Amino acid sequence: MLVRDAMTIDPVTCKAGDSIADVAGVMRSRKIGGIPILEGDFLVGIVTETDIIQLLMTKGPSDDLWLPSPLEIIELPVREFINWEHTKKALTDIRQKKIADIMSKPVITISPDDDIETAAQRMLEKKIDRLCVTEQNRLVGIITREDIVWSLAGEKDA
Repeated sequence: MLVRDAMTIDPVTCKAGDSIADVAGVMRSRKIGGIPILEGDFLVGIVTETDIIQLLMTKGPSDDLWLPSPLEIIELPVREFINWEHTKKALTDIRQKKIADIMSKPVITISPDDDIETAAQRMLEKKIDRLCVTEQNRLVGIITREDIVWSLAGEKDA
C-alpha cells in the first residue's frame, strides 16, 4: 500500500507568521496533534503538541547556587522580585510569539509514492507520530501512525 492511499489529503495548515496562541487554538478546535507550517505555498516547518508543551519547561536548579552573606540577604528579595517579573513577562509573551520561532525544521517528509512500510519505519526511527507528504517541497498531505494502522485494518474512512 502506498502513502497516497493512507494519507490525509489537504491537511490543516498554519502560516509561519501565526502566533502560538492561534496555532494552539486551531489544534484544539480541530482535535489534532500537529500542524504543518507554510510560508506561501512551501512547507517550512511543523508544530506539534510537544513543541508547545516544551515552552512551559523550566530549568532545573542553578549550578551557581550560593549562600548569601548578611548584606545579600537584604538584596535577595529584590532579586527574586525581578526574576518573578521576568518570568511573568515570559509566560505572557509565549502566546504572542510567532509559531516560526518554535516550529521543528527541517521537516521530515515522505513522498506519496513511497510505501506505508517506509513511512512507518521513518516514524519509528525518528520517534515522531506524523510525516508531511510532499512533492517538490509542496505539501500534498500528511500521514500519521493512526492513518497507517487504520489503513492496514481497512477502516481508514470508517
